[in-house]
Amino acid sequence: MLEMTEEITNPRLVEWGVAAAPLPGQTESGDGHFVQPLLHGALAAVVDGLGHGPEAAAAARLAVETLRLHAGESVIAVVRFCHEALGRTRGVTLSAATFDARQNTMTWLSVGDVEGVLLRGDPHARPVKEHLMQRGGVVGYQLPPLHPAVFRVAPGDTLVFATDGVRGGFADHRLRLEDPPQTIADRILAGYGRKTDDALVLVVRYLGGAA
Repeated sequence: MLEMTEEITNPRLVEWGVAAAPLPGQTESGDGHFVQPLLHGALAAVVDGLGHGPEAAAAARLAVETLRLHAGESVIAVVRFCHEALGRTRGVTLSAATFDARQNTMTWLSVGDVEGVLLRGDPHARPVKEHLMQRGGVVGYQLPPLHPAVFRVAPGDTLVFATDGVRGGFADHRLRLEDPPQTIADRILAGYGRKTDDALVLVVRYLGGAA
């Protein structure tokens, strides 16, 4: 379990940027994100409330608050806490990752269709990108067996989350990983965002404890 602390000794384990847009005509989005630096790593997650409008937004807000309350737990535990909390809502799809700088690992778990792509900072790495496995289900309604995947990570590796309001294929064209995460998120949303759903892109770069 990753340990939370009020005095984070090195907050530069990750950097991130987020870009989001609600469905045209809606005043609030059913997509949400959460990033929390931890003592030895970080938790990052994206949630997508089923449908759109106020009820989807309420489910997403509750999921984000639950992630906040349990950010120091394992990735399996935070998904289960969200499932318990969201039983009276529409539910959400959710993808979450925990980074551990002690082991240089990322533990990934996805329920539903929030896409995740891990892009290697080293252009000579093979594979240079990894599409992370998605499993069917709805957090708060139908939770599948939870089998997280663990990846080795190195400083400069970048994780991109995208809800289903973002067209696939954004990682098939080489992204400029030297750009700040916010620039990458903005570019993906502008180029691949649909106008038929809420859309959110979260870009998290692992720094590995760099000062």
